[in-house]
Amino acid sequence: MVLEILEFGFMQRALIAGVAVAITTSVIGLFLVLRKNSLFGDALSHVAFGGIAVGLVAGVYPLWTGLGLAIAGALGITKLRQSTKVPADATVAILLSSGLALGILLVSASGGFTLDLFSFLFGSILLVSVNDTLAILAMAGAILSIVILLYKKLVYITFDEEQARVSGLPIAHLNYLFVVLASVAAVVSMRLVGILLVSSLIVIPNVTALLFGKGFKKTALISVAVSVFSVITGIAVSYAFNLAPAGTIVLVQVAVFVAALVVRHSPRKLEEIRA
Repeated sequence: MVLEILEFGFMQRALIAGVAVAITTSVIGLFLVLRKNSLFGDALSHVAFGGIAVGLVAGVYPLWTGLGLAIAGALGITKLRQSTKVPADATVAILLSSGLALGILLVSASGGFTLDLFSFLFGSILLVSVNDTLAILAMAGAILSIVILLYKKLVYITFDEEQARVSGLPIAHLNYLFVVLASVAAVVSMRLVGILLVSSLIVIPNVTALLFGKGFKKTALISVAVSVFSVITGIAVSYAFNLAPAGTIVLVQVAVFVAALVVRHSPRKLEEIRA
């Protein structure tokens, strides 16, 4: 079946774009999960929904308008956190509801949902064009390159932001840069699983990896492996059984998480029984 899948151009593009998105979201997601900000990606995707609606109404390529609004929203919320005492979870809720409300308003004003909008809501990885694939690869490459370049600084502020500030790191600038990277990652992943399931790509592989209690680098590698495996398996299964790729990918991730949970806790149960 694998060889049959690779015979089709649309499946080749889906796998290439899917793997690129899987790697990018798992890497960015690890920082978000460790910062206890797991739902930030979900909020960004909902803001991007508003931007996509703007693009569809204005006749502009919606991926770019979604990206622009997601970045603007992320920067605005980050500034709000730094300048006020509004709790972090409250700012995420504000960001999420604002983007969703804008999208719904524009959709209702333009006469309802369209096929293009549905593809962003629920994902359309099997319909990605060559241009979409190139755009995804370019954005994924840019994100990963910046993360690799600033790896030590990002890890430092993730685990101890106050100490990093004392040591002289430009915390504010690094945080602004990181939310821009997270915004791009969230928008890119919409093509794979849609706006409604973006947070699954960011959260589930990393929570699965954290179950093994390894160091940061090993956890990142496990997360990437889980994410890539889930995407490839999900696309293959969805093609074989004519299922929705987005839902299949997420359910594969959940299955891997449950399996990891069982494996992680089985030795403890056996020790308790023996004791």
